[in-house]
Amino acid sequence: MPDLESLVLTNAERSKTLFAHVENGIARKRQRLSTDADLEKAALSVRLHAEYADVKDLPPALAQKQAAAVGARKKKARPDGTPSSSSALGAQDDQKTQKLIEGIADRTPTSPHVAAGTSTALVQRTKTPFTSANRNNNSSTQSTQLSVARAQSTNQVRPDWHPPWKLMRVISGHLGWVRALAVEPGNQWFASGAGDRTIKIWDLATGNLRLTLTGHISTVRGLAVSPRHPYLFSCGEDKMVKCWDLETNKVIRHYHGHLSGVYTLALHPTLDVLVTGGRDGAVRVWDMRTRSNIHVMSGHKGTVADVKCQAADPQVISASLDSTVRMWDLAAGKTMGVLTHHKKGVRALALHPSEFTFASASTGSIKQWKCPEGAFMQNFDGHNAIINSLACNDEVLFSGGDNGSMSFWDWKSGHRYQSLDSIAQPGSLGAEAGIMSSTFDATGMRLIVGEADKTIKIWKQDEKATPETHPLEWKPTLGRQKF
Repeated sequence: MPDLESLVLTNAERSKTLFAHVENGIARKRQRLSTDADLEKAALSVRLHAEYADVKDLPPALAQKQAAAVGARKKKARPDGTPSSSSALGAQDDQKTQKLIEGIADRTPTSPHVAAGTSTALVQRTKTPFTSANRNNNSSTQSTQLSVARAQSTNQVRPDWHPPWKLMRVISGHLGWVRALAVEPGNQWFASGAGDRTIKIWDLATGNLRLTLTGHISTVRGLAVSPRHPYLFSCGEDKMVKCWDLETNKVIRHYHGHLSGVYTLALHPTLDVLVTGGRDGAVRVWDMRTRSNIHVMSGHKGTVADVKCQAADPQVISASLDSTVRMWDLAAGKTMGVLTHHKKGVRALALHPSEFTFASASTGSIKQWKCPEGAFMQNFDGHNAIINSLACNDEVLFSGGDNGSMSFWDWKSGHRYQSLDSIAQPGSLGAEAGIMSSTFDATGMRLIVGEADKTIKIWKQDEKATPETHPLEWKPTLGRQKF
């Protein structure tokens, strides 16, 4: 029996004889392929002739134009104006092709130091003649290189341990779905807006009702408390945006302009600016004091479901049911970027309080982004529901679903460390177990959730939990990062 190397070389010769169709009368020659350099030359020659044989000769019209153009260039280049013939051009092309084929061995690094210095490949592979003796060594080396490349592609972060969250208080009082929540900067009280058209002020420490504000004629969908003024802003499905003076508990300003229901609003942290969005698909920027409509930022093709403001660019981020997230230049009133990774309508946004990042949520999908360019960071996989609400503190992201499902995530790694279902209030329908709104208080230690069973639930972390009693259930996977 001949050895394996001679069989491989004979097979290569036969393949070249069958498939290398060299025209122009060049006889097919069979020669002994003894070295790797000759084998590479033959392989490149076969590829060149196989790929470019049909386009080697230009059509007559194009060839005539090319010859005329080359002649004109030669006349400009040479003072005597001697034109070059097409045969000379063809000879030059053949010489270039021959040099390309012959130069393969010259570009192949000969030492491992040269290979490491010049190549940009992640995994270097040295060329050794294939024999039965080093078959096992090659297989083990290749498996090691594959595992290293796979580890580099995943690069998973180990999540931090967090204590689980438990229900602390249930507050009843609204007669409709609780659609909006806002905590005042002093962390003394919070406001809730619901489908019963009222805004209620609750004491955060005791859960007692302090005040009820009436004035909207339809569902209240958005609330915001100004950190620099004694103002509470509200918006609703009645197309109204109101500014409430908390010293007199009365409406002092209306902002007219939306053509349909207003679903969300946000206050700029440093400017006296109010941003609203709703069913008309427009994001409107208002001067807080003069009530003038500064910008009408158009671009969304569906309902604007959520909007957030921050001090640095992008100063305004909006999410829409057209499955896009837009980042806006507030000074110009134009779009800075559009994030189109979501496949379904984006219903919620959450800004991280200290990092320059944010999260967006659509049906069964939560994605984390980096500002200002909106670079994709990671997915939060596992919450398979229509996600209505997101809330974030320094370490934890909360997501609430339309079916009452709740998930708590480690912000750094995207690991879901706790998932549970909300229990509907006794006497309400089972279908009313849905999360409509959520927010953390100013300390990040209390989570306030507004639900479709007309209640407000306050959650806190379990002080008695330890890593021993509630161990971290996390295993690294081989899943690659996907958009």
